[in-house]
Amino acid sequence: MITATHINYYHICHLKLWLFANGITMEHASDKVSEGKLIHQTSYPQRPEKYTEIEIGGSKIDFYDARNKVIHEIKKSGSMEAAHEWQVKYYIWLLERNGIEGAKGTLEYPKLRETKEVELNEEDRKYLEEIIKQINKIISDEKCPPRLNSKICKECSYYDFCYAGE
Repeated sequence: MITATHINYYHICHLKLWLFANGITMEHASDKVSEGKLIHQTSYPQRPEKYTEIEIGGSKIDFYDARNKVIHEIKKSGSMEAAHEWQVKYYIWLLERNGIEGAKGTLEYPKLRETKEVELNEEDRKYLEEIIKQINKIISDEKCPPRLNSKICKECSYYDFCYAGE
């Protein structure tokens, strides 16, 4: 089952996607992931009273305002903004597929004091359907994709795994 995490990782690194999908998780040992969780828990302490965290299609939406049909996704930084946007678009797409029309999303970066509105259009829906096919192809491949060798690798929870031999 494809989740929003798969969509996010697809836009960051296909190797990270493959590893995650094949049961190799490193997030539990990552200080960056822990920091992100702390930001999620402390930035908007009143949120759990107003909005709900919902699980849909194997994906978990941080906070959903059912009355206004707004998804709130909290992120630590904007460095992976495209991946964050596609994650929220995927949530909107999942809601639509479950009969909830007209939902929108808000990406929130509390440390940056920034927000970004996210909507889903017809072109986005087609793109999501295409990348879901690509994700299934990547994760079902017996061989893992090559590593990126990018500056973002140093911030990744899989860094030690990918660069252990160097």
